[in-house]
Amino acid sequence: MTELADDLAAESAVLRAMVAGLEEAGWRRDTPAVGWTVADQVSHLAFFDDLAVQSAVDPDGFRAERQRVEAAGGVDPDAVAARYRDRSGAELLHWFDRSRDRLVETFRGLDPRLRVPWFGPEMSAGSSLTARIMETWAHGQDVADALGVVREPSARLRHVAHIGVGARAFSYAVHDRALPDVPVRVELDAPDGSVWTWGPADAANRIAGPALDFALLVTQRRHRDDLALEVTGPAAREWVEIGQAFAGTAGTGREPGQFAGGPA
Repeated sequence: MTELADDLAAESAVLRAMVAGLEEAGWRRDTPAVGWTVADQVSHLAFFDDLAVQSAVDPDGFRAERQRVEAAGGVDPDAVAARYRDRSGAELLHWFDRSRDRLVETFRGLDPRLRVPWFGPEMSAGSSLTARIMETWAHGQDVADALGVVREPSARLRHVAHIGVGARAFSYAVHDRALPDVPVRVELDAPDGSVWTWGPADAANRIAGPALDFALLVTQRRHRDDLALEVTGPAAREWVEIGQAFAGTAGTGREPGQFAGGPA
């Protein structure tokens, strides 16, 4: 958990560095997520950080809040974003700093195997913190795209890729498709030159290429046609069409050629 907390803190610092010096107009700049500004991306993270802390320290209170939200129609990220649009950039940054610091320090001291409730099945505290890393990186990509910033790929991409691989079944479920009963081998070139792998080495269905590109794929921050991924086999090809590392309804992704400057 210490390593995960350190990685979340590091990813948070990258995001914070992009927004800390923005004038108010910069906070209101549109991101590639339709209808969402830079400010919306940050408020989204702060809002769910607070809920993640509650899930760990007050699970019964979280379950009661989840029941209330579900009775009202479920989580609506667009409604959450709209709720905080009256806050200034400075106010949002203060909220993000406070919520993120509390999240990191709360989870740092937890047993990674502790089960915590969330929207959907319960998960381990380790998985919950890994999901916050993925969310920070993904929403940070939206901020980077809006501001014209290129982030340096890091070993933290492994967390994003790991969740993406683990969410293969969910990706099918959210599209009301049956998961093929065949494995897919994933081989990714890490930023340090090593190779990260998932799945059996002899699998006929395979996805290979840069770890950054796979992370962009499963977070739906780039269209599959704009990524340097080698995809072999029908099960692998179907997966890259619908892959989704994040919870909620099926994402709409990005359009092919939307980012002419390259994948990141």
